[in-house]
Amino acid sequence: MPHSPDLDRLAATVLQPGFEGTTPPGWLLRQLADGLGGVVLFARNISGDTAGLVRRIREENPQVVVAVDEEGGTVTRLEAATGSSWPGNAALGLVDDLGRTERTGREIGSLLNATGITLDYAPDVDVNADPDNPVIGIRSFGSDPDLVARHAAAWISGLQSAGVAACAKHFPGHGDTVTDSHLALPAVHASRELLERRDLPPFRAAVAAGVRAIMCGHLMVPSLDPGLPATLSPRVLTGLLREELGFEGLLVTDAIEMKAVAALMPQPRIAVRALAAGADAICVGASSPGGENVSELRAAIVRAVHEGALDEARLAEAAGRVRALAAWHEREGHVERVAGRAADIELDAEHGVSLLGLDTARRALRATPDAGSLARPVLTRAPLVIEMSARPHQAIGGAVPYGPGEALAATLPGTARTTLTPALHDLPELGDSPLVVVTHDAHRHAWMARALAEVVLRRPDAIVVEMGLPGTPTGAVYLTTGGNSRVSALAAAEWLTGR
Repeated sequence: MPHSPDLDRLAATVLQPGFEGTTPPGWLLRQLADGLGGVVLFARNISGDTAGLVRRIREENPQVVVAVDEEGGTVTRLEAATGSSWPGNAALGLVDDLGRTERTGREIGSLLNATGITLDYAPDVDVNADPDNPVIGIRSFGSDPDLVARHAAAWISGLQSAGVAACAKHFPGHGDTVTDSHLALPAVHASRELLERRDLPPFRAAVAAGVRAIMCGHLMVPSLDPGLPATLSPRVLTGLLREELGFEGLLVTDAIEMKAVAALMPQPRIAVRALAAGADAICVGASSPGGENVSELRAAIVRAVHEGALDEARLAEAAGRVRALAAWHEREGHVERVAGRAADIELDAEHGVSLLGLDTARRALRATPDAGSLARPVLTRAPLVIEMSARPHQAIGGAVPYGPGEALAATLPGTARTTLTPALHDLPELGDSPLVVVTHDAHRHAWMARALAEVVLRRPDAIVVEMGLPGTPTGAVYLTTGGNSRVSALAAAEWLTGR
């Protein structure tokens, strides 16, 4: 049976590569003109004119799907230089106000839609079942499946009401892992019954809410498929997600250069196997300088069809779902842009961040002892701020502004700041100034836990601000933010200084 003359264009349609720089390189423009169906933006691509960048991309292919990771909180692309204007999912789960979560999704959607972005690889709907999880943590709404499901549906509804497609991730659930899939293949050793009760409800809720896309995680889940990771598994992608959960939208892979799958086989084979298993779009976060790997992926997909390793009808179905998502955005997103919806984000006059986001961050703060029993303000003179900073996981995409030190310095001139890292964590001279120690998931980092214990031993009056998941309260005051974002830092500084 002869193959379609459009086979190469079908292969191009299902790819979503990243690129370097704040202007599209020549190889990307050529690929777009030749049918490339997607592009993913990272912090490295963001400048003062992201909308102009997207317009230039669309000049070559008006139907291209432009995607980005904009979760709010610790994972942000458009606000990577300053930190997010929204505190993230854990804070929303703590506040537990579905209307607020929906409005948060809508504001993030408005921000993205104003730039012409089609698809947000968010929200993270993983149930954070293991507090030692190195890559989910505060990106999750929480550890209760019902709470995560309710907030996932609200966030998705909000984002998509602004004309941007949501993407629930990481199917079938990345919350019960202690391995970062950027570095190795995580395994979820849970029974099918436990998965049904814990991990799958948020995805069912996302499907019921009309989510336009779902991202599969690079996860080994033996109770679903003992032989293949989810990305390559027809049982997981087609049998479970399509046939059992009834999802009909776009199914996109996590980035195929991640070692969870890249250590198993070459990227072209991953792409072909994922498409054959039921994926519709292949995320390629890192591209070679001249885009050679994108050309190799196109050629490999075409070759797989000719050799019978990939059914052409399956490839055409995948490309059709990519085009359907682009058409949905053109219809829904255009209406919002004409209406100027980005202006609907009400800004805090002093800091220029979302007023809704800052208010959420304030409401998410928790203090031990209880705030009512503390003399306020807690800080009345310039402190020494010690920021304990672990290397950010790769989903974050690099160092982001961290902790309330900068905001404290603006309020209390003379504030001193020092940073401890895994490589350099000898304590400085603590002196007699008020002391603020900022941590992020101190319970997960042995060096951080040891340094924190030593600080509190030497200075029992220390104030501890935990920007990740809370641990055992320590210090004279233990303040948790439920998020690591610009607004979380501002809210913590306000609370400490009584503003």
